[in-house]
Amino acid sequence: MLHLVRILVLIAGSAVAAQPPRPAPQPDLILHRSKVITLDAHSTIAEAIAVLNGRILQVGSNRDVLRLRGPLTKVVDLRGRTVIPGLIDSHTHPTGASMHEFDHALPDFERVADVLDYIRARAKVVKEGDWIVLQQVFITRLREQRYPTRAELDAAAPKHPVAFRTGPDASVNSLALKLNNIDRNFKIPDGVPGKVETDAGGEPTGILRTAGNYFKTGNTGARNATEEERTARLLELFRDYNAVGITSIADRSTGMADLARYERLRTNGQLTVRVALSPNIATLGPVEDIQKRIREVGKHALRAPDPMLRVIGIKTFLDGGMLTGSAYMRQPWGVSSIYSITDPQYRGTLFIPKERLKPIVRAAVESGLQFTAHSVGDGAVHALIEVYDELAKEGLPVRGTRACITHSNFMSKESVETAARLGVVVDVQPAWLYLDTRTLVAQFGYDRLRYFQPLQSIFAAGGIAGGGSDHMQKVGSFRSVNPYSPFLGLQTAITRRARWHEGQLHPEEALTREQALRFYTSNNAYLLFAEERTGSIEAGKEADLAVLDTDVMTCPEPAIVATRVLQTYLAGRLVHDAREP
Repeated sequence: MLHLVRILVLIAGSAVAAQPPRPAPQPDLILHRSKVITLDAHSTIAEAIAVLNGRILQVGSNRDVLRLRGPLTKVVDLRGRTVIPGLIDSHTHPTGASMHEFDHALPDFERVADVLDYIRARAKVVKEGDWIVLQQVFITRLREQRYPTRAELDAAAPKHPVAFRTGPDASVNSLALKLNNIDRNFKIPDGVPGKVETDAGGEPTGILRTAGNYFKTGNTGARNATEEERTARLLELFRDYNAVGITSIADRSTGMADLARYERLRTNGQLTVRVALSPNIATLGPVEDIQKRIREVGKHALRAPDPMLRVIGIKTFLDGGMLTGSAYMRQPWGVSSIYSITDPQYRGTLFIPKERLKPIVRAAVESGLQFTAHSVGDGAVHALIEVYDELAKEGLPVRGTRACITHSNFMSKESVETAARLGVVVDVQPAWLYLDTRTLVAQFGYDRLRYFQPLQSIFAAGGIAGGGSDHMQKVGSFRSVNPYSPFLGLQTAITRRARWHEGQLHPEEALTREQALRFYTSNNAYLLFAEERTGSIEAGKEADLAVLDTDVMTCPEPAIVATRVLQTYLAGRLVHDAREP
């Protein structure tokens, strides 16, 4: 019997051995003769990439990868061009940005005169009594470095209420004040953050801090868009993101109504970028109601893992802005003609006191959501980190939810180290350094900016910082407010050089070129819970790739910003192709 069993085993083994070996999988796409900056754990530089079913099959030498090609493989000779992982923007506002010029195009604003010219032009076409509202023209980026005055706005449009809004703050004319019943006797309601600036006689100057909480605008006469028009413009913007190598974004402060639009785009296969969502949660009103809204986000269907679209957390606002004069600082801003600050003790505006902030953050962490808050000033950054630290000591998974600080511009040695210890990630916009350093140095002095966007300190401490744009208006990577060209961000993070400013801003905080690339790829993948799929060029990961005309690792520093993206692939699918002449 035993002999018979042995015979049967030998026969079975022979049958298995006789079967022909399975053919190796043949890739759909091979890119070769290139410099592949993989950004893997070993910083490998390769020559070729094979892609199968949207994922990277193999990365290696030209010879080894080309051996895999089959009769149906598309083979692309890149003639020495550089390939990097698809770039990731950790902070955008695409649904609003894509619609910003729907009613009419906006000019560039370099001077106060440009602002006033625009308002005069609008006064000729907007019905008398309707509002003229100009959003997000930052005074830090005007040559004069100041707000247009109430008198100037009155003269430009005496029969229209006018609001020049720079984020949370605004400069408004007399008619706008009157319609909002703001005079020398006006009091902001208790519990509502904000400040009405007044002159020596106690009259409102027209400068309103955190205006949205107590100041309302009205009809501007702008035409309304259909859902089809909104969708078309959003897809146009996504194509422009692809044109600069962007394959993934975070929509920070998503409107809940926008989630359905994103779902339709995903269902219809129209998304050309991966989208991580952080819905906005307003923080006025009873804390219990705020916590309830947060928990509802935690149960949303889009929380399910999905390679193209997923809710990862929530976003709120903790302070004002450095571009407007209301970021919450640990030390006073100082009297300022730039920001129209008259109170020498003014420190900016903190929107959420700690006794409210902690239970709000707790609800997010307990719901498994990444909490992040717009936190610009060092006072706001420290306030949020203190809450994270206290919750972590209570055993809550602050690290596991990748708790975040959005903007985190003004930091300190202590906040850098504490964030790294807690696993708190930061979402930073280098274009602000490029555009706003001139004004910040004039306001605060060079020394007080020692820990402004301290990227090298964050890397050295073992922290995770990711690069974003805070793109909020216009389509066009350089004409937008704020510019979303990753190559401007890369160059700024590497050089610490700014427009209209001589020298560098604390060059000790500059990143190396590889660090800067990781800042826009693998680090951002971690921020967005996507590091298993994207952020580096490795076998098994999604084939999100950008082919460049410039080797950003070796080119002269000023050439980085001029880099052209020749091709962009999303999961191996060509979503941008700029053929060379």
